Amino acid sequence: MANYDLLLKNGYVIDPANDIDAPMDVALAGGRIAAVAAAIPSADAAQTLDLSGLYVVPGLIDIHVHVYHTREPETLSVIADHHSFRSGVTSVVDTGTAGAKHFLHFKRTVIDRAKTRIFAFINIVKSGMTGPFEQDVSEMDSELAASIVLAYPEDCVGIKTAHYWVTGAFDEAHPPWAAVDRALEASEICRKPLMVDFWHREGRSYQDMLLKLKPGDIHTHVYAQQFPILNADNQPADFLFEARERGIIFDLGHGAGSFWFRQAMPASEGGFWPDTISTDLHIGNVNGVVHDMLTTMSKLLCMGMPLPELIYRSTVAPALAIGRPELGALSIGAEADIAILRQDEGRFGYVDCGGALMNGKRKLGCELTIRAGEIVYDLNGRAAPLWQEAPPAYWKIRYPKDIT
Repeated sequence: MANYDLLLKNGYVIDPANDIDAPMDVALAGGRIAAVAAAIPSADAAQTLDLSGLYVVPGLIDIHVHVYHTREPETLSVIADHHSFRSGVTSVVDTGTAGAKHFLHFKRTVIDRAKTRIFAFINIVKSGMTGPFEQDVSEMDSELAASIVLAYPEDCVGIKTAHYWVTGAFDEAHPPWAAVDRALEASEICRKPLMVDFWHREGRSYQDMLLKLKPGDIHTHVYAQQFPILNADNQPADFLFEARERGIIFDLGHGAGSFWFRQAMPASEGGFWPDTISTDLHIGNVNGVVHDMLTTMSKLLCMGMPLPELIYRSTVAPALAIGRPELGALSIGAEADIAILRQDEGRFGYVDCGGALMNGKRKLGCELTIRAGEIVYDLNGRAAPLWQEAPPAYWKIRYPKDIT
């Protein structure tokens, strides 16, 4: 009798959480990681996949997406399962698409039904995102937002504030720091991190916003054009390193308008990389400049980030940022969320949010994704039998529900 359900053999394992960066085999049993070692015998497994030339890494965690696609009227979100697995992503965090008013609907119609593991940052605005209510201070209820996070700790990982930019002048009805301050209050009540999407403008500076944040809070969109992250010498500003030293987390949050090479290149060359890598995936950029997690990661790869660091900032770092240290690792006993990646070499073009091109020689692609031990994406049929050898009723095994 086989000890393992599935053996991933001859791959190169990058598992930063466990200090593994070497050729290793990975065995799965009961939907969990059962063994990570060199030369595990194929005879010990019911099925063995030869992954020679490929990387085996923990399932990627995209810490900034919008996937509340059932909300009406919906103007923002994508369907998580349609986009996650093909990019090696097994866990995502919806960042504030839902506020307290709609979270239960989001949970019932999306989170509880998806194969992708979905967490949520609750918007300080109780009506959520993309509407005039985002400028309404009366919509920003700290206790209500915090109460949702406290009531649903398995799903909710923190508080989000975004898009409070007030087109006119700040005044008594629209204080400059209303959204940030109330979000901070909510974060303090539920004792979970705050993610801030901020607009730097007269009356409230980026530096002051960072000073307001507490250790563990996250600023997303770090390479957006509106932030003065570069000094007069085109080097990353000292206050960025000071904020990081205080424990502030800087997230990439690519999005449709928040990643610019003219910001990212000087900052990274000066030693200031994002702590976590995310897409801010939504319907406005999935067919635009973002595409998916691996395209976003490939941009940083071609900018000079070493592959192990890239994997760390797409697995371990986001898992820690959202308080889920059990994720993002191939630890024995952990749920088997795994991405099988390849690194292609050639000529590839990468475009930023301003339409500017960077040429690169490397590109990451996903060959296979495993979620909780189940193969959920298999680009080249590595787990499938040859058609000449497949039993007549094989399709009933592969698709147990009637599909006729």
